[in-house]
Amino acid sequence: MPVNPRTLIGWSMLGVLLASIAWATLGTSLPPADFTFINGTEIKSVDPAIVNGSPEQRIVTAIFEGLTRWHPETLEPIPALAESWEISEDQLTYTFHMREAARWSDGSPVTAHDILYSMRRFLGPRTVAEYAYQAWYLKNARRYSLGGRGIAPGDKVEVELNLPVDAINTLRGELLHGKLVSIEEIADTGEREFVVEVDGSEQRFRPTDDQDAASNDPPTGIGWCRQVLLDFREVGIEVIDPLTLRMTLEAPTPFFLKLTGYYPLFPVNQKCVETYGSPLWTKPENLVTNGPFGIEFRRIRDRIRLVRSETYWNRDEVKLGVVDALAVDSYTTGLNLFLTGMADWIVTPPPAALRILLKEDPPRNDLNPTPFLGVYYYMLNTNRKPLDDLRVRKALSLALDREEITTKIMSAGETPCLSLVPPGIEGYETQESFEENPAEARRLLAEAGFPEGKGFPRLDILYNTSEAHQAIAELIRKQWQRELGISIKTRNEEWASYLSSQRQMQYNVSRRAWIGDYTDPNTFLDMFVTEGEQNNTGWSSEEYDRLIREAGHEFDPDKRFRLLEKAERILMDELPILPIYFYVSKNMVKPYVRGFYNNIQDVHPLWAIWIDRENDGPNEFMKVKARP
Repeated sequence: MPVNPRTLIGWSMLGVLLASIAWATLGTSLPPADFTFINGTEIKSVDPAIVNGSPEQRIVTAIFEGLTRWHPETLEPIPALAESWEISEDQLTYTFHMREAARWSDGSPVTAHDILYSMRRFLGPRTVAEYAYQAWYLKNARRYSLGGRGIAPGDKVEVELNLPVDAINTLRGELLHGKLVSIEEIADTGEREFVVEVDGSEQRFRPTDDQDAASNDPPTGIGWCRQVLLDFREVGIEVIDPLTLRMTLEAPTPFFLKLTGYYPLFPVNQKCVETYGSPLWTKPENLVTNGPFGIEFRRIRDRIRLVRSETYWNRDEVKLGVVDALAVDSYTTGLNLFLTGMADWIVTPPPAALRILLKEDPPRNDLNPTPFLGVYYYMLNTNRKPLDDLRVRKALSLALDREEITTKIMSAGETPCLSLVPPGIEGYETQESFEENPAEARRLLAEAGFPEGKGFPRLDILYNTSEAHQAIAELIRKQWQRELGISIKTRNEEWASYLSSQRQMQYNVSRRAWIGDYTDPNTFLDMFVTEGEQNNTGWSSEEYDRLIREAGHEFDPDKRFRLLEKAERILMDELPILPIYFYVSKNMVKPYVRGFYNNIQDVHPLWAIWIDRENDGPNEFMKVKARP
């Protein structure tokens, strides 16, 4: 539709400037892409096992594929690498039959062995996969991921021996298989020795890195090794033949087929990974993929150009030939690129502009906000004082004016929230925390030793670089200063550094958000189990852990939801996190874009999208009524 002049008020001159800069930086000499979208920040990697952000997800799901994929509208799992499957009567065993036509981009077949290799790599403790817990539904997978902490005397184990220091860093050392006899702690160092029976004789092993093993002889009677962990053959994944794979679960998992289409569980090509090592195997010139697209090139601070794969099993159904994913952090720049025809899809317009766009009459035919399973919240580092004090955490929550945040800064109908799990999951009742109460917040802070904020340390709020995140952090800083008398700083970091700071818990308060990996409250709640990869708060509760475990083994759906509700109740009472608002999608999509659906997880696979410039009616994106 023509651009309404009112949408440009206040930033028309900026638009001219940014459009000029965009033309210079985005490479106008390139042949145009069939479809261009703003992907936000620079991605960290395209390794499915180690990425965890939406910008990465959009690229990884374009170039790799799992056993299943998600229907673009309903998100139900549909066949992908697996053309069919059977589920046992007790719902514990899944037998997948893989496509004979599935190929890697180097032309080699994708087989059940690739799935097994990739799952072992994903679960392996040395990979440090933040989403490894998403595969812990497999029998013994969690124990394998825990390495030496997941085994006990009598277990079948594998001992990985050290490699030369110049070996490719993605190779595994020689494996010795045996039975664990005992684990002994070295009193003066805290190191652990593992006594393993190998081929009928007991041997002692002490884990160390390859450099140390190459430079120093081990103590007498002890052998160096990289790690001792559960024998992977004990994990519930088995190759029956090259095209048949069997997976066995710990307990019935109603969303397991959804998980097999979730990008962290996608297979990678073993030859590629082990030839080039990490991160070189992910370079476009080395990368071997199995998805509908491949990477033609990547230009930092510019774009990733995707091209339709020549070897993809369903290539004829992929309508887009060339796709550009632009690395543009600025919402304003992204909107100008969209309005000037240089982008076909943007994920988030600037909040101030969005308010104007939503008020246009007649309504726009490229904007349609709808609720989805996403929550914006702040994490509190409970390992640091005074955030280890529940009274302080409650005071911070009670002093938040969430309504002010959603009305002054947000613009698409975001809902202030007091729970972690968003509404919309049928049969589940969300558990809310305490409503705003500044007077009670001040009382609790005084009780904790900080009357009127006196003596309270100057904490900081960490957020990744973004106009909206900055505005929210600044407003919350002012709210806490206004209501509690405490002084707060704000600190922004680019995406990779921000993620690293969270993982290492180098923060006091940190912005975080979560979009459901599948339509179930568990996708939100299992993050906060003790030592969970996504639990970067330092918070721990034995009762919470027990409820999550019990829910994972509960057959009855109603009883399972009641257990999860009790777990969320504990989380909202203890407040290691402060929920702020539930998400609403803010996509802007050109009317000629087809196959782009509003769905409850706001995911939009590129293989389903096509361009129809003759389309006169509403496209799939506009057919779901916008939120009032």
